[in-house]
Amino acid sequence: MDVEFAPASLMDRVPGWTGRSRKVEPLGGGITNKNYLVHMDGERFVIRIPAATGALLGIDRVVEHQASRLAAVAGVGPEVVAFIEPEGALVTRFIEGHAVTDVQVHDRVMLQRIAHAMRRIHQSGEVAAAFSPFRVVEAYALTTIRHGGRLPAAHERAQALALSMEQAIRQEPPVLCHNDLLNANFIDDDAVIRIVDWEYAGMGDRFFDFGNFAVNHQLSEEDEAVLLAAYFGRVTPGQHARLRLMRLMSDFREAMWGVLQQAISELDFDFSAYALKHFNRLLDGAADPRFNAWLRQAAA
Repeated sequence: MDVEFAPASLMDRVPGWTGRSRKVEPLGGGITNKNYLVHMDGERFVIRIPAATGALLGIDRVVEHQASRLAAVAGVGPEVVAFIEPEGALVTRFIEGHAVTDVQVHDRVMLQRIAHAMRRIHQSGEVAAAFSPFRVVEAYALTTIRHGGRLPAAHERAQALALSMEQAIRQEPPVLCHNDLLNANFIDDDAVIRIVDWEYAGMGDRFFDFGNFAVNHQLSEEDEAVLLAAYFGRVTPGQHARLRLMRLMSDFREAMWGVLQQAISELDFDFSAYALKHFNRLLDGAADPRFNAWLRQAAA
């Protein structure tokens, strides 16, 4: 056990854990947080120790706890065992299941199952925080400058694109969104698709979840149509256009996350290359000759 990140004194504050024999091992995945698997009396739990820079990235651990509890009640997230303050450590029950592979994500049935999991989340309730990718990229830019970082040349063009997209996208009532639908956050327990890691959750536009999932897994347009049809029952041009635009905003958010991390993180990770990758993909996507049509359709 790494006593620096998973001290016994912290785990002793989990209700019912004091004095009990435990085996602790690190869990892989993730860049900033520390995650550990805890074996205790034949049961398994996951304890997540948050990074100190989380607040600068817009993460509110109280909101993460709220969202995690709603996801658990919806049957999508893991059972929440404890929330330890002021550290903001979250303890959940380990989900018995297997990872959803990159290949499986493109399977029609799997896309339908993921769409059903998304719908359950979007209908699960409310948390005390809003999420807008348009505001996030602005906040990341300001925080970068305040910490002595520099905005890359691509930022100006990306910001102009974001403005045109925000003006075009028709506003709808916000729903609980995950906002970080990476492959590693899906677990198939053979009954439902489970989703973990709710630190970026907030009340927002469900189409950001669609676009974020689509771009993270490089869905084809046919895959996107399957996802939307499973969620809504049918697909309209406006729905698909909003997904396509939010794919671009997802890349802008990821690019700015990388820019900000360059200014605040001490981790040995190439955040510059990460940001460049997402800026390039954003600008390439916006160069699609259908971009202006997507703007018109999203506004309809």
